[in-house]
Amino acid sequence: MAEIGLDLSREFPKPLTGEQVQAADAVITMGCGDACPFYPGQRYLDWDLTDPAGLSVQAVRPIRDDIHQRVRQLLSELDATA
Repeated sequence: MAEIGLDLSREFPKPLTGEQVQAADAVITMGCGDACPFYPGQRYLDWDLTDPAGLSVQAVRPIRDDIHQRVRQLLSELDATA
């Protein structure tokens, strides 16, 4: 991520709280299943992605790029409905 200008050195996975889910326009999960809070009426998208843990930088780049494209598409969709 550093090669695209993102410093993740202080970042770590954080669980979603009910408050965050209720305030969201869309909730993106990546395979957390029943562990994620669920609130009726919220828009949920589960992105099936390869887990990058333990992969080489070369193997992680396509995953990173896929997420980037999905985020851009979602932002476009959200902007169109605003």
